Amino acid sequence: MNFGLRSLCFLFCFMLGVNAASAIESLLDRVNSDRVVFVCIWPDYYGITFRNPKTQRLSGIDIDMAIELGKDLGAAVQFVDSSFARLFDDVAQGHCDVAMFAIGVTPQRQEKLRFTQPHLASDIYAVTSKSNRRIKYWSDIDKPGSVVAVAKGTLHEPVMKAKLKAAELLVLDTPFAREQEVESGRADVFMTDYPYSQRFLANADWARLVPPPGVYHLTPYAYAIKPGDDLWYDRLEKFVRDIKSDGRLLESARRHKLQSIVVP
Repeated sequence: MNFGLRSLCFLFCFMLGVNAASAIESLLDRVNSDRVVFVCIWPDYYGITFRNPKTQRLSGIDIDMAIELGKDLGAAVQFVDSSFARLFDDVAQGHCDVAMFAIGVTPQRQEKLRFTQPHLASDIYAVTSKSNRRIKYWSDIDKPGSVVAVAKGTLHEPVMKAKLKAAELLVLDTPFAREQEVESGRADVFMTDYPYSQRFLANADWARLVPPPGVYHLTPYAYAIKPGDDLWYDRLEKFVRDIKSDGRLLESARRHKLQSIVVP
């Protein structure tokens, strides 16, 4: 049988009783060698990985944590712009070594990505306009005639598809599109999470928050990599444990007013 080089390596390792995965170069080896780690971010994620459009400065809890990861690895951090719609492709094609923008751990994403332990967790919140007369409470959302906007590729898309029974679901290409639909009155609410809602409301005087009366759909947030690289995964797991135990995560969360959603 004609085996390729990698197949021969796997066969040789199997015969020696060695974990074949360890024979393939890990991203950790490359990071240690090149002293640079590539981190995917979504630069429109308020409080998480946000790029100020005026100053171009990045800020947010996962910007802070990416910088801390670089320090722990002795590597420079190179940020790579991504989005929830491009997440799978960017990670699979190696555009970044790790995606660090509070990625919700969902069954659909777990089929294609490997997640660290969660560091944050958020419920779903609705944002409507102050002039909207249809939506006063959470119970007003899922009714005939209501239009609920979500951004394509976010965890809110599959969740709301499953949960809504009477309202119309409007799936839009970008977060800005969903916000414009609500501001214009073409949609009644858009769905988001705690970090985004807090920063958005602070900058949009036309908007009003509609919180769920209890837990609606709590989602853990974590960092994501391509499956199969145990050495790189174990190093990232150690990093998450470290930032939890030494206080760096909580310190950053307080700075960005996100301490209420930290997973200890």
